[in-house]
Amino acid sequence: MAQLIVALDVPSADDAERLIDQLYELDVIFKIGIESLYGYPERIFSYCQARDVRVFVDAKLHDIPRTVGAAMTHLVRPGVHIVNVHALGGLEMMRAAVESAEARATELGITVPHVFAVTILTSHGAEDLGELGLQGGPGENATRLAALARDAGCSGVVCSAHEVADLKGFFGYDFLTLTPGIRPPGEAHGDQKRVMTPAQAVAAGADYLVVGRPITQAANPAVAARAVLDDMRALV
Repeated sequence: MAQLIVALDVPSADDAERLIDQLYELDVIFKIGIESLYGYPERIFSYCQARDVRVFVDAKLHDIPRTVGAAMTHLVRPGVHIVNVHALGGLEMMRAAVESAEARATELGITVPHVFAVTILTSHGAEDLGELGLQGGPGENATRLAALARDAGCSGVVCSAHEVADLKGFFGYDFLTLTPGIRPPGEAHGDQKRVMTPAQAVAAGADYLVVGRPITQAANPAVAARAVLDDMRALV
């Protein structure tokens, strides 16, 4: 069954802790993104561990293999369920991330986290890819990068829900997909260009759905999160 990830993309540790307190009983995964990692990393990791919640570290690592491997050593810790890297970093970089995650988890005696590779950001439309020197559309590029990620030993990829069905067809259902750009019906898209509703993403075969502002900026985040979960389960 698909799982909900709530993005803790909020400016302060107090805001993040408040959201965790409101939502942790729903058994969601919490995304610690760049805003949190640069703003209040140790406090948010400590709070998540104290609350015994699962974490997706949205670090989007992208550097030379040695540096990415070293960074992964510091990110793998109890409660971390997923860490991601950029597929555009290449095969060797992704392999270094996977090997470092496995080694660190073994050293700590914890479950090895999934390493996911970001393919094409959901804020990029087809018209943006030419500016980046990428030929073809988002789906074509996502498939090519997903093949590299699979060969590097990644558990799956971060992609638009629009690419999920094709990726599952190419790589099988054991190759996992994590989908940002999820918006409940009637919600503004913001800076996301390739979006789906929770029910649509689940129907496409997505394994993890990331939702941020529709929950975190809601008057009652717990009510908003339950509505997303209900939509995800509508087709079950």
